[in-house]
Amino acid sequence: MHYNIPVGWAPRTYQSALWKALEDGTKRAVCVWHRRAGKDLCALNWTVCEAFKRTGLYWHIFPTYKQGRKILWDGMTRDGRSFLSHFPEDLVIRTRDDEMSVWLEGGSLWQVIGTDDPDKLVGANPVGCVFSEYSLQNPKVWNLIRPILAENGGWAMFIYTPRGRNHGYRLYKMAQENPTWFAEILSVDTSGAIPLSAVQEERDAGMAEEMIQQEFYCSFDAPLVGAYYGDLISDAQTGNRIGKVPWEPELKVTTAWDLGIADRTAIWFLQQSGHEHRAIDYYESSGVGLDHYNKVLSEKPYAYANHLVPHDAMVRELGTGKTRVESARKMGMRMKVAPKLPLADGINAVRMLIPKMWFDDDKCARGIQGLREYTKEQTEEEDVDGSPIFRDQPKHDWASHPADALRTYAVGHRREGGERRRQLAPKLAIV
Repeated sequence: MHYNIPVGWAPRTYQSALWKALEDGTKRAVCVWHRRAGKDLCALNWTVCEAFKRTGLYWHIFPTYKQGRKILWDGMTRDGRSFLSHFPEDLVIRTRDDEMSVWLEGGSLWQVIGTDDPDKLVGANPVGCVFSEYSLQNPKVWNLIRPILAENGGWAMFIYTPRGRNHGYRLYKMAQENPTWFAEILSVDTSGAIPLSAVQEERDAGMAEEMIQQEFYCSFDAPLVGAYYGDLISDAQTGNRIGKVPWEPELKVTTAWDLGIADRTAIWFLQQSGHEHRAIDYYESSGVGLDHYNKVLSEKPYAYANHLVPHDAMVRELGTGKTRVESARKMGMRMKVAPKLPLADGINAVRMLIPKMWFDDDKCARGIQGLREYTKEQTEEEDVDGSPIFRDQPKHDWASHPADALRTYAVGHRREGGERRRQLAPKLAIV
């Protein structure tokens, strides 16, 4: 039977490299394309073609179920055409609005899903998956799906704009080095899909510059929208304060902690020389006790001044009746409790501190990235220009652990007295 697909659609010129790679048999594609580049529509039409070649389950995956409904299921192109009209009408057997699913002649099923609850996806057997806005998704979902596609010979396409150097950045870098993957960045400079004057109009209308750099220029290094410290880390990068930061044996090391119980524990290792604060090392782990961290600290060559911990380290544990400070001191760890300040004051203390900091880009890589990605909690609402709207509180995710640990240092290091401030060391220069 002949199927007239795609239905009233053809790839744009700048989409042709992806389309050709897929036609030539590429099974994995990473497309970091700018806003309004037609990412979802291109991926949808490829899926429609594939669904009539191979019977199976096809997923178009969004960060949330609600986003999937708004963007794709109920969505329209700029000329008012429904996305769902790209399925041949006479070959659609039925649709279900509650499940956002389309059953096709020949037996294939296409469905829009969200990654809100990734465990709900376990047990299905998709043969084709589009990961829309992958940089905003829980990467656990790809780890759940990838062995399925490896076993059944299915394909996956990842379409998104950057959100810092997170899992989306790592996936793109991996795909660049893997000859079996397609990898492409398309900014407005290269696609020609949007005139630069239109970008300037967005800027003049008040769109944040970090949003413009992410959405139109596909910058992985632009500060995240809603980030507390992203601009300061970018300044540190451009100011050559992120690089090789040597350990100075004549200076004592202060550690700053975010202590987790069921969560992760993060530790910064810092030295101070005059007004310079040098982050020379970083460590984090989970599911282990204080004895593990004591061993980690003792195996490093540093001489310690103090171990700064947050105020909740003074809470007594039900099992032992002791605080973690008391337990640590029995192990020989000299812990000091940082003062308890309102969250906003602590965040401001970090913002005052970072311009005086130097970071070792190798040993502190995860901690630095956490500071980049420590953001306000995002609502499901959008501003008139499409920018996200945030609550005035931090998002609790992996990035909150290195950020909270540095906040411990920012509010607590002043209490350590004058001994360390009197120590002398050469002025640090990163080359």
